[in-house]
Amino acid sequence: MPDVHIRPLTPDTWPDFAALVERHGGVWGGCWCLAFHAEGASPGPHRQEQKACRVRAGTAHAALVYHQAQCVGWAQYGPPDELPRIKHRRAYEQGQPAGQAPPDWRITCLFVDKAWRGQGVSLAAVQGALALIAAAGGGRVESYPQDTAGTRTSPGFLHNGTVAVFEAAGFVRERAIGQHHWVVRRDVAPENGPVDPADFGPQDRGR
Repeated sequence: MPDVHIRPLTPDTWPDFAALVERHGGVWGGCWCLAFHAEGASPGPHRQEQKACRVRAGTAHAALVYHQAQCVGWAQYGPPDELPRIKHRRAYEQGQPAGQAPPDWRITCLFVDKAWRGQGVSLAAVQGALALIAAAGGGRVESYPQDTAGTRTSPGFLHNGTVAVFEAAGFVRERAIGQHHWVVRRDVAPENGPVDPADFGPQDRGR
């Protein structure tokens, strides 16, 4: 694991986030990490400013992974009303247990700089998101990663990361959605002081 640290996405860190997105052509065809927000269905050059407006308004959240002064990856997270759009929504809703409340938080998107893939940045990003969620009051966290065991999958298609990464961060599988994706969950206890992202591994499952 490289020497990295976590900072939240804020107006102060927006330039670092934007530089990473711009180095990769807007990420996933110009997404600008807007796809899971309510307005995320509309393509176009307006997406950068829409994302920036959300960051200024405090309605976009992400754990940014830094190596020294450079942002090298992120995990997007937020409550369901902030991130209402998810992949495989029909299968998700059909399999939802009767009476189960929505999660308090979702982790919907992971991205890692091409030069840093395969070095543990995705796991650091998920752990960072959990630490920030704990500091914000904790709760039940869901994500929808892909099970890549026994397959070869391009990192360019792993927008939500892999099941293995989330299991390494203490998540458990809840149910399958789609052919290879799973709903995974983890309960995160609230923390009143500084939180070390490294604490959020399998040994802390159920915190």
